[in-house]
Amino acid sequence: MFAEPPSPRLNLLTAIVFLVSFFYSVTAAGASTLFDGADPDVLIAENQFWIFPTNVGKYAGKFLFSYSSDDLKRWTRHGPILRLKDVLWVSLDGVTRHSLWAPGIIKRRGKYYLYFSVGRQNPTPSRIGVAVASTPDGVFVDSGKPLITGGGPFEAIDPMVFSDTRSGHTYLYCGGSAGCQLHVYELNDDLLTISKQIMVDTPYNFTEGAFMHVRNGIYYLSYSHGCWRDDSYCVCYSTAPGPTGPWTYKGKILTTDRQHFGPGHHAFLKDQSTGKCYIVYHRWNGRSASKKRPEVRSIAIDSLEYKKNGDIFPVRMTD
Repeated sequence: MFAEPPSPRLNLLTAIVFLVSFFYSVTAAGASTLFDGADPDVLIAENQFWIFPTNVGKYAGKFLFSYSSDDLKRWTRHGPILRLKDVLWVSLDGVTRHSLWAPGIIKRRGKYYLYFSVGRQNPTPSRIGVAVASTPDGVFVDSGKPLITGGGPFEAIDPMVFSDTRSGHTYLYCGGSAGCQLHVYELNDDLLTISKQIMVDTPYNFTEGAFMHVRNGIYYLSYSHGCWRDDSYCVCYSTAPGPTGPWTYKGKILTTDRQHFGPGHHAFLKDQSTGKCYIVYHRWNGRSASKKRPEVRSIAIDSLEYKKNGDIFPVRMTD
């Protein structure tokens, strides 16, 4: 499902905060690159666009922030909206080295639910938690326990939550990397607990970073393939008659080019006011200039277009 349409009335407080923080905003500067970060999820709320990424750089793994914009160009950072030290259950395994990353976001009944990855594969357990806030700029309060714990070939990472209006169910998609397994869970109405796991096949070329949306009755499961550190990282997609498959592989839509490499872990966004669709993702910039991987990844946004038969055109990365 695309991000939730904006409310018809502008939230005055949000507008004031946006103006006050003008000088602290991050600007796209005429390019599709927005700001440093990775693994973005998107939301439209409070009459603004919101991006929830993995933090990179000095405080990577310790904090999560959100970013807001009313034009998809100038972005204001909010937070930290969640701190690793406030997720108290991470210490239950006795391991002190953890990371907080790859958030997913959904709004329900005036509350915002933030799903996040904690830890990695062995020896640190991979787990997914959930935190709740009244506004998209936080502060998000952790639920107090892990929602999903990985094990065996399944790595519990990269949560994405999708509400299916046709069935009325809400699904959480996750998994990948170490075992490259897709898991799908049906959430209870509280969005804080699991109703059941839905057994699904892992689609062809799946590595991690699943994203689900529906358009004209076609369900699109898109995901990253390859290694996030190199040229192999890309975005593929499969289609299905429903949110849990069966999957029909359709191909790659976002791949390395001469100026950027390793594009992936994405989300789709539809601007309800214009009808235009976008893909928000991360990539490494400046490949041709530096001849090596930059220090950090950047969040980028580019146009997304569909063919008459519903297939997605390959995405051209822009500057």
